[in-house]
Amino acid sequence: MIKISKLTLLLGLALHLFSLSAISAPPKKEYYEIKIYHVKNAEQEARVEKYLKDALIPALHRLGVKNVGVFKPVLTDTASAGKLVYVWTPLKSLDQIQGLPKLLNKDAAYLAAGKDYIDAPYNNPPYERFESIVLHAFDDMPVHAKSKLTGPKSERIYELRSYESHTEKIYWNKVKMFNAGGEIPLFNRLGFNAVFYGEVIAGSHMPNLMYMTTFANKADRDAHWKTFSDDAEWNVLKKNPEYQNNVSKNVQLYLFPTEYSDI
Repeated sequence: MIKISKLTLLLGLALHLFSLSAISAPPKKEYYEIKIYHVKNAEQEARVEKYLKDALIPALHRLGVKNVGVFKPVLTDTASAGKLVYVWTPLKSLDQIQGLPKLLNKDAAYLAAGKDYIDAPYNNPPYERFESIVLHAFDDMPVHAKSKLTGPKSERIYELRSYESHTEKIYWNKVKMFNAGGEIPLFNRLGFNAVFYGEVIAGSHMPNLMYMTTFANKADRDAHWKTFSDDAEWNVLKKNPEYQNNVSKNVQLYLFPTEYSDI
């Protein structure tokens, strides 16, 4: 007869409990960086895009960073079309954001493919300026999702929204409205194809949150928002006294993905 010691039983039980906790533990919340390039002409735009397509995105893939999104304003937006390029990068930690430049500078293929951008002289830069926004994923959507759309990328509308609030406390109330209040499940039920929801932890319009949804085209986008505004659940939620007056400014940006964008 095989004798099983009490220690062996306890170790087996501990391993079993550990495996259960690992299975049930929620995913760790991601971080996101949105880098916005400001370019002055078509030449700069082309140089930035060549760098992104041939150097940066392949290098990020080699480092295990997947689903990098590159977007441009829709052509009907005359104020920013041809002047801005958005790069959205999902990351596991703030340390990863900080450490990426050093890792990229050790990648010979990246340095060679991106030479025009990386080694550009002071009198011929590839862009005017860029700004960076850092976000932390919402509790109820801790990791991003690729759009389920299958139609042509060139026809899609990726809507990037920013909700600004009067104060930090009021901002956190709007974040709560998305999570505990049920706004995220509402978007899911109505088929908004959200890529991410994020708390802005560094940016130029704080306090604010940002999120991105995707649609087959502009008409599809308008139809979804009409359904949202008419939805009974939303009309109860927006009248909830707990969530009144928690947005001071709503900025809507209509973007389309480049052909080399991962999402």
